[in-house]
Amino acid sequence: MAMQFSSIFVCSSICGIGYLNIYMPSLRITRSTRAVSTKRLAANLGHGLKKNRNVNIPILGAEVLKERIKEQLPNVDLSASSYDTAWVAMVPLPEFPQFPCFPECLAWIIENQHSDGSWGIHGHHPSLVKDALSTTLACVLALKRWNIGEEHVRRGLHFIGSNFSSAMDKKLHSPIGFEIIFPGMLGYAIEMGLDLPVSQNDIDFMFHIRDSELQRVSEKSSEGKKAYLAYVAEGLGKSQDWHQVMKFQRQNGSLFNSPSTTAAALTHIYNAKALEYLRSLLQKFGSSVPTSYPRDIHTILCVVDKIERLGIARHFSYEIKNILDRIYRCWLKNDEEINADMATCALAFRLLRMNGFDVSSDALTRFGDASIFFNSIQGHLKDMKTVLELYRASQTKISPNELVLDKLGSWSSNFLREELSTNSEHGLQVFSQEVDYALKFPFYSNMERLEHRNYIENFKVENFQVLKTSYTASGIDNKDLLELALEDFNLCQSMYGEELQHLESWVKENRLDRLEFARQKQIYCLFSSAATLFSPESSDARMALTKNSVLATILDDFFDLGGSIEELENLISLTEKWDGNHEKEFCSEQVKIVYSAIHSTTNELGAEASALQKRSVTNHLVELWLSLMRAMMKEAEWVRTKAVPTVDEYMANGYISLALGPIILPTLYFLGPELSVDVIGDPEYHNLYKLVSICGRLLNDVRGFEREGKEGKLNSVSLHIVHGCGSTSKEEAVREIQSIIDSSREELLRLALQNEGSVVPRACKELFWKMSRMLHLFYIKNDGYTSPKEMVSAVNAVIYEPIKVGHKFSVVN
Repeated sequence: MAMQFSSIFVCSSICGIGYLNIYMPSLRITRSTRAVSTKRLAANLGHGLKKNRNVNIPILGAEVLKERIKEQLPNVDLSASSYDTAWVAMVPLPEFPQFPCFPECLAWIIENQHSDGSWGIHGHHPSLVKDALSTTLACVLALKRWNIGEEHVRRGLHFIGSNFSSAMDKKLHSPIGFEIIFPGMLGYAIEMGLDLPVSQNDIDFMFHIRDSELQRVSEKSSEGKKAYLAYVAEGLGKSQDWHQVMKFQRQNGSLFNSPSTTAAALTHIYNAKALEYLRSLLQKFGSSVPTSYPRDIHTILCVVDKIERLGIARHFSYEIKNILDRIYRCWLKNDEEINADMATCALAFRLLRMNGFDVSSDALTRFGDASIFFNSIQGHLKDMKTVLELYRASQTKISPNELVLDKLGSWSSNFLREELSTNSEHGLQVFSQEVDYALKFPFYSNMERLEHRNYIENFKVENFQVLKTSYTASGIDNKDLLELALEDFNLCQSMYGEELQHLESWVKENRLDRLEFARQKQIYCLFSSAATLFSPESSDARMALTKNSVLATILDDFFDLGGSIEELENLISLTEKWDGNHEKEFCSEQVKIVYSAIHSTTNELGAEASALQKRSVTNHLVELWLSLMRAMMKEAEWVRTKAVPTVDEYMANGYISLALGPIILPTLYFLGPELSVDVIGDPEYHNLYKLVSICGRLLNDVRGFEREGKEGKLNSVSLHIVHGCGSTSKEEAVREIQSIIDSSREELLRLALQNEGSVVPRACKELFWKMSRMLHLFYIKNDGYTSPKEMVSAVNAVIYEPIKVGHKFSVVN
């Protein structure tokens, strides 16, 4: 879960989540995180589409990286929190309050002071000075509380005095509650008799900041305000009603899973469950504690999400499945660590659903109402990270009955748009860019490889996150993930360059470049294939998809404007005969080129597919081309005779004439699974094909309505208007068609994710869904496939430009 406070984003979980005694990935605690400087790769500059060039990346071999990541993947590392450990150290022994309950924490504090006198994550970034000040003051208070470590106290106070001006700098990132907690700790220090090396004016100014913040917070009457003030209660001391605070106690005994808040409560009132919570942490972690616990599920889900978004999940499919199997068992048990936290629940829902687990959106029902969010701590802090997770979850709708996802998508997208400008002003461009990208490109309107590239280029190696203090939480070194993603992306891209050369040779060999009527779209076709089937092992499937896309484009142009009725009939007749010597049967050179290219390519791909499938499939490929030609012929006749079909007649023919049959269906034979005749004939197989084709046809019609109208063609938009007898406007027709697109896309995703009763292999179903995403991207603004410029930057990003990364520091990832 993420929290935003004033001008900072934090990525963590503070609400809800009692810990059940179940098996989860092993958890260990670390003291620091490694920083890395990655090399910036130069792109080949130019105009329009660019030439590819290989880029040598000086990084470890992919196999070494993969093995190391596999070893790390089941683990969850939480950095030790000096801040929280200090508060735990201040808890008195219940029977003898003059003694510390956890003296081992005091020893840890003494052993972990930095050379500059501070405590906290070593080598803290300048923007985290406030965190270092708060953490150092907490450690000083703990030592002073028990009158030990006099020299450590002196050095700590010197650090505070030397950097105190940063506490008053509004431009620096503030940990959650800093404006309340830090002044509160200054008050404790004064009460303890510490000689603070700070002017009274500066101390009074900090007290003024606290009073102003409390006044601002008091103006709100939400439950979120009450929870927030309880969460930062260590800064309020005796003025806080600690019995009211204990109403937020979780089943595991903690307050908000926060050791510091829980420990602060125990310095004022005794609570056996709270004390047992802290004891259990020290039994697990030794002499220090993390800043939040438990957080196993959220942390490991973030790692899985990170791996998927980097485009390297296929290397860890076994490990990811094991992790998600465990998460699913927790989901079925209504685990509190999932259900009580919005971000964790949304992330678990999305990852489980998109990986084929049967999860109900009912779990998100309570989040469908925006008031639930605004009455939470997350809402009080305007936590964009949590809302972004809710928004992403809302896009995985698979049924018209999932109205909660519509509600969730509506309020979350509105909230994110409203917050974008505010947070850009506060210097949060990195996260704002992520939000802006997510809003511009819903996951069903983007292609995986473009998402991978965007995520890699904006990936933060330093995985610092902030709640009341900064910490790191990951089982994997981000440097390893980034290096593997870079190597993988550039390896794939080098293959695309070789495939493009082969494709250009194939076009020339088949004389397709001599067809003056035809759009030369081989680069766009390869882009569509590479962005959909991007892995090196998918090369055969990628080339089948690309070649058939090129042929289908040419065929579309031939039936639209390049061929006469005689030529079209000649082509269909030749295809019906297929085998044999047709040299004397071509009525024109155009027919000869088109037919010969389809004939030779289909026979070649058919032979390869037949070998993989262990049965002959060439006849099936021929039938696909023949069905397409007949559908295109019917449309040509409608134009020639000025016929006006009904909407149903148009769609029954139109989903075939879109040409996805010869493009997608032959490719399925190259994906690995054997597809029997029964699978090919199963209604599920046909429904997948029909649904993606309906989406594509209607998207094409909406974006091509004006252009096709000028060419004298009818499409679904114009037919809705015509058959509306003057009562249907263009806007109404488009809204009705968009509704059909949405429902078809949702049903397509349902079928693609369905396991029970499914006969079509998962890899094949995924291709239908990925092609739907490609179609939505091409038609997101206008007809991107026909436009000569619309998709140029996307093509360059996938095919040509070496990926560029820079060393980015951020307190959130």
